[in-house]
Amino acid sequence: MSEQQQFSIPHEVSRVTETRQTAGHEAYLVGGCVRDLLLGKQPKDWDVTTNANPEEIQSLFDETYYNNKFGTVGVVNEDVEDETLKVIEVTPYRTETGYSDSRRPDEVSFSKNLSDDLMRRDFTVNALALDVQTLEIIDLYKGREDLKDKILRAVGDPHERFDEDALRILRAIRLAAELGFAIEQGTFEAIAANVDNLKNISKERIRDEFIRIIMSKQPMEALLHMKQLDMLHYVIPELEQTIDVEQNKSHVFTVFEHLLRSLQHAADKEYSLEIRLAALYHDISKPETRRFSRETEDYTFYGHEVVGAKVTKKSLQNLKFSVKVTEKVVKLVRWHMFFSDPDEITLSAVRRMIVNVGEDDIWDLMNVRICDRIGMGRPKEQPFRYRKYKAMIDEALRDPVSVGMLKINGSDLMNLTDEAPGPKIGYVLHALLEEVLDDPARNTAEYLTERAKELLTLPADELEKIGEKGKQRREEADEAEIAKIRAKHSVS
Repeated sequence: MSEQQQFSIPHEVSRVTETRQTAGHEAYLVGGCVRDLLLGKQPKDWDVTTNANPEEIQSLFDETYYNNKFGTVGVVNEDVEDETLKVIEVTPYRTETGYSDSRRPDEVSFSKNLSDDLMRRDFTVNALALDVQTLEIIDLYKGREDLKDKILRAVGDPHERFDEDALRILRAIRLAAELGFAIEQGTFEAIAANVDNLKNISKERIRDEFIRIIMSKQPMEALLHMKQLDMLHYVIPELEQTIDVEQNKSHVFTVFEHLLRSLQHAADKEYSLEIRLAALYHDISKPETRRFSRETEDYTFYGHEVVGAKVTKKSLQNLKFSVKVTEKVVKLVRWHMFFSDPDEITLSAVRRMIVNVGEDDIWDLMNVRICDRIGMGRPKEQPFRYRKYKAMIDEALRDPVSVGMLKINGSDLMNLTDEAPGPKIGYVLHALLEEVLDDPARNTAEYLTERAKELLTLPADELEKIGEKGKQRREEADEAEIAKIRAKHSVS
């Protein structure tokens, strides 16, 4: 009973199963949500299976939809904020026969037996059913044992399962990466034997599984499995050319291993999808740009970032990624080779890099650089030179302490007083800035206008002294802000 008490079933879910059972039907939670509950994870979706047909399911709920041949009815829950609870999918027990395209069944039949439904599931850990009311778990294929042993095993004959739906091949890699499970040997061998069926799967479905692999905790291991199973060709063929490609003396890993290690660091840091993809693609074109230099007796890869941006764009478009994701990843790949030696680079060069990448993406580019560094086998994520460059970015991005911070400008003063352009306007603005630095609350158009009128009545030499004092104060404040930035990054 102690194990059962761990389950926390939302009301929106339990009302669906209770309503079905009250009407005299069976109703179970099934699949991934049961697996996640047993693992102590929060389910990402909730699926219910029942011995009722679609019409019987719809008859008991106010708002539903049903427009598929699989019998799945969506029960809509109004006024809920949790996206995973807005629609609970309820599907009749069913059997499936004939998979001529290795993607979908040729024929679907509804059943009255839960066992018929569980036997068509992909993996034992997904072939579990839970009675929400009694908390009884139906486990016909020792799925709980495989959960305990962290094993991913196909239900029944693995060749049949992968022949039915070739996407299960990629799903096995994804689940192993998400759950940290090992793939059972017979299941692994069946994947290898059926991998060519992936050619029948749409790019959209492959992309969705690929995204979940990239966003898992162990994407490097997943991609190594894909390489071992000769699967990369169907997902990211561009990566195949990097296998066994040696780099120059500054690298200890091949291009392939470097890219995988860079990606894994992005996963370890829980970076976004775009950063993870950029980490994986950033050196994708080193093989075709590799040249041997007699002068240095080493390999060079000039322009690999430019070529790589084009290859990345084509690859992501092939996988049907959105324009937004594609454009950002391509940009990060294109500019990942920025020169970052703070002893030689100027602040204006840093500003140009920010213009190239955009203020919104500059820090993501820096994170790609971190992944690149760790992927090379370097022990320190942020050495001094990197921290110094970050400080320069902060400095380039900040609003400098200047008269531009004031709520009035030189044109306002000239319109106000009919004063001609000249040094007096500059002196007044610097004098006003000094007052604002002392008390930011004074930075209003009303106060500054009245104070400017007073200052403009002063003799020119006195106004010059006040203005020069304000200018010096601005320079001191500017230096203080820069000092804070450098201290934040532990540089001087």
